[in-house]
Amino acid sequence: MGKRFYAVTRDLHLYAGLFLAPFVLVFSVSVFFLVHSWIPGAASEAGAARTVTGLQIPSGIENLDGRERVDAVRAVLDRLGVAGEVGFIRHIRAERRLVIPVTVPGRETTLDIHLETRTAVISTRTTGIWDALVALHKAPGPHLVAIRMNWFPMRVWKWLADATVWLIFFLSVSGICVWAVLPAERRIGLLLIGAGAASFFGVVYALIR
Repeated sequence: MGKRFYAVTRDLHLYAGLFLAPFVLVFSVSVFFLVHSWIPGAASEAGAARTVTGLQIPSGIENLDGRERVDAVRAVLDRLGVAGEVGFIRHIRAERRLVIPVTVPGRETTLDIHLETRTAVISTRTTGIWDALVALHKAPGPHLVAIRMNWFPMRVWKWLADATVWLIFFLSVSGICVWAVLPAERRIGLLLIGAGAASFFGVVYALIR
């Protein structure tokens, strides 16, 4: 490996690692809560509900589906000043109601819209910083892909999560390249790579057997 290539790879490895440190911290802390199904201070603080009348609701909104319904609901949310990611929309046909949870990491707002009377009951509860980390961890997930990432800040978070994956891949490859040119570290490095590989494949074998 040339000296120039080594120096560039080493510097990129260092600076990419520093950039990634906050994101890795978010994912590592939140996965601990996910694995153990425990969030400190999980009891949420509910605020006072308010009722809004005279809503401007797009006609036929109850007949829409998927992203079209989310986009129609988004117009209502904007007029009400409610920001956040729409998780799902529950349509209670018999009562002509739409129940819509809207999430900002650390806070959840629920809208109960009565289409017949054009009114909405809006309630908000604070879920806290730790629940916010869990929400960010799960946000780019595979559920409800047809409507997910409907709030711009959450789309930005998705792009950052994707960048985190690619940069971790780069850190792994560049770390091996930098290690490979250090003769004094090769033996311990091989032992650690072997131990890591054995641990990984051992867990995979235990899960699929």
